[in-house]
Amino acid sequence: MATTPARGPRTLAPTSGQTIGPFFAFGLVYPKMHEVAFPHTPGSIVLGGTVFDGQGSAVPDALIEIWGADSDGTVPSARGSHRRDDHTFTGFGRAATTDDGHYEFWTRNPGSVSGEAPFFAVVVFARGLPNKLHTRIYLPDDEQALAADPLLSQLAPDERATLVATRTPEGHLVHDIWLQGEKETVFLDF
Repeated sequence: MATTPARGPRTLAPTSGQTIGPFFAFGLVYPKMHEVAFPHTPGSIVLGGTVFDGQGSAVPDALIEIWGADSDGTVPSARGSHRRDDHTFTGFGRAATTDDGHYEFWTRNPGSVSGEAPFFAVVVFARGLPNKLHTRIYLPDDEQALAADPLLSQLAPDERATLVATRTPEGHLVHDIWLQGEKETVFLDF
């Protein structure tokens, strides 16, 4: 609570969210932002998918951010999240969707940080969203870890499915994000 000499105490209202405009490039975009791991290095994979609106149309102007631990569960603390050096795994990346709503990252499979099922923390920015959306993308490989995960175990099977990626034969991950509708991705309150 702030105080002014002439008026006494006053309460400041929190600033409301604001929709993302067509200006993602200003202040958000930087070179190689989708390369969390250098492409084609040992252990690197592609994580990609499509962002859909409630009618099933691709969203061509969304921005996706991911954070993930390294394969051994270590949370990266090295500098370089915005200055890629082509060898340091940063754990953080951004990818803008294409005209077809597709996003793609070069990254690594995250390991478990504290015993939970391995996942990527995800933030979605898109037109019409007054606030960003938080969600997760879990690895599909360990059914036992997925069943025991504190978040996933609270969800119905159809809700859980919206958070678990699909593994391709090449070892990459595919995960679509639905902003609304029947297939809506589970989003977290923050």
